Amino acid sequence: MYIPEQFREEDTTKLQAFLREHSFGALVTRGDDAPFATHMPFLYDAGRGVNGMLQAHMARANPQWRAFASEQEALVIFQGPHAYISPSWYDVALSVPTWNYAVVHAYGIPRIIEDSQLLYNHLKTLIETHEARFEQPWTFELPQDYIEKMMRGVVGFTLEITRLEGKFKMSQNRTQAEQEKVIAALQDEHKDVAEIMIELKENSYSL
Repeated sequence: MYIPEQFREEDTTKLQAFLREHSFGALVTRGDDAPFATHMPFLYDAGRGVNGMLQAHMARANPQWRAFASEQEALVIFQGPHAYISPSWYDVALSVPTWNYAVVHAYGIPRIIEDSQLLYNHLKTLIETHEARFEQPWTFELPQDYIEKMMRGVVGFTLEITRLEGKFKMSQNRTQAEQEKVIAALQDEHKDVAEIMIELKENSYSL
């Protein structure tokens, strides 16, 4: 990924938090004649490996998992908040439109989860993670034969992250006064982008 220095994010804690908050990613592998991508939810475990480990699953009918046997490096793209930036918010008249965004790329070799108990644990944890915000969470309490049937229809995998790249393009190349104008303009429709800009300014990040 092309990352100008002022937009580069290398803070491990910040990148790990990003993976948890924006956990729906795109797995990109090399196909026979073109790249192949699948969009899916991931679980991130910071305690496994130097950069942590991702877990996910896909439909067995999806041919992408068969490419895992080649043990080639794959890319998982996690996209965060983004917004159009109008040049009318700048002080310099000769300016052009741009886009502010936050994205993290994780690289590693995907490996199939062969153990059925480990796959079950992954699915249960994924459900519990996303059900936790509900007042009455749905539980994975289904007939065993039904669960086994459904599990046969998916392929689980892990990806130990060998490297992480973070790009937070948030107007760091503009003046402080212009950044304040952009933040103010984004407050209504893109408050999440504005909040990242405020955090970067307050912590004096140079990305």
